[in-house]
Amino acid sequence: MTPPNDHPPRRGPRVRAVPPSRPWVWLARGWVDLLRCPLPGLVHGLAAALFGAGLLALAGNRFWLLAGSFSGFLLVAPLLATGLYAVSRALEQGRRGNLALALAAWKPRDHRMVVFGLLLAVAGTGWVLTSASLITRFAAAPVNSPLDFLRVVVLDEQGHLFEIWLMLGSVLAAPMFASSVVAIPMLLDRQEGVLTAVTTSVGAALASPLAMALWATLLLTLTLIGMATFMIGLIVVVPWLAHASWHAYRDLVQPDEPGTR
Repeated sequence: MTPPNDHPPRRGPRVRAVPPSRPWVWLARGWVDLLRCPLPGLVHGLAAALFGAGLLALAGNRFWLLAGSFSGFLLVAPLLATGLYAVSRALEQGRRGNLALALAAWKPRDHRMVVFGLLLAVAGTGWVLTSASLITRFAAAPVNSPLDFLRVVVLDEQGHLFEIWLMLGSVLAAPMFASSVVAIPMLLDRQEGVLTAVTTSVGAALASPLAMALWATLLLTLTLIGMATFMIGLIVVVPWLAHASWHAYRDLVQPDEPGTR
């Protein structure tokens, strides 16, 4: 006779639908967190700006590679903000957030973060290679500068390379965004597996499609503005969006019920 099961199967995290305008609230709350604890955010932002400047220096005359590299950076950016999620969580709990707390979140003791980071790195690298191959193979002339990219790819009236480039990028970016929008904050906050975090993230995106569309647009627009200022704007934009992403996770995923951990 099978003994009774005193521990029924645990349901995964439940998601909440939010109004389409909710991302503006996330930005406001993220800005408050950045002002309350600026040092960790500015350090992360400075690191991102220096990384972007390094890309410009290494591939400045190879814009065919640079275009894919910067768009690939957007795919892995949620992982880079892990330490700032920890700071926002501490502030939310009334604790002190500091640089040591942010850096402690990077210790590779959690294999789930390592696995998810590797998946994002593979996706980002795949897009960089795809983008570079597409531009170098099908562009009507060499693309060595932003002006070349604008003239040869974007404004080319004889072909559809830019449209194909955007389409392929969207095909990769949409599922990556949906699967990671709350996954990494969840992995930091809860003892969930990578698969559960990904499926919950996708569920959150599907439950609030208009809010997610606005959020993706804001993430892209603010990041591009930061890049357009010779990377200097990233010093503020990166931590601002990171803290805001924590509040997005808090809104989109219901908290654990008592006794479910």
